[in-house]
Amino acid sequence: MLIPQEIVIQRLRESSIKVNGVLHLGAHNCEELGFYRRMGLDPTAVVWVDAIDEKVQENRARGIPNVYQGVITNKDDDTVTFHISNNVESSSVLEFGTHATQHPYVHWVDHRVLTTTTLDTFFARHRLQAQAYDFWNLDIQGAEMLALYGGTHALMHAKAIYLEVNSEEVYRGCAQIPQITAFLGSYGFKCVEIKMTEHGWGDALFVR
Repeated sequence: MLIPQEIVIQRLRESSIKVNGVLHLGAHNCEELGFYRRMGLDPTAVVWVDAIDEKVQENRARGIPNVYQGVITNKDDDTVTFHISNNVESSSVLEFGTHATQHPYVHWVDHRVLTTTTLDTFFARHRLQAQAYDFWNLDIQGAEMLALYGGTHALMHAKAIYLEVNSEEVYRGCAQIPQITAFLGSYGFKCVEIKMTEHGWGDALFVR
């Protein structure tokens, strides 16, 4: 997370938001578990989703609850090629855009054919109540807008969304900040904090 945890907690407090549960897309190593504990949440109140099965199994083996495998986009049961990078964390359903020149040491090492699901269907299939997860953290390498498009029903229950944003086409076809801001604005969210890198991507916090 680029935005300091203290700032995120402060912005939530200023908006009178008490987080009851977290939906986290792009689990990787569940690095944010300590942050969620700081927010007063039990680990069972967090749902983690990652496209890479090995990461899911590793996190489960560490005893982290509610870790699911899934490629979250705007389509159900679509077949896609998921690209896995040598640093793992840059893996995406999208191809590299400017990422290839900004981070030339990162490259694809594997390509897997996987099946997608929308967020709304993910909640339904796993019998999860969307209203229980009112803080969303989306870190899925350029596919954040696709996830939002496929989760408009669940989105009605979200109070705050922390997500990776782009000011250029870091991944091919990825949404950029104005598109994200306009879409979330139509659901009553406003951006209250943003921190960008020199590489055309960063993190933003939106609250309702």
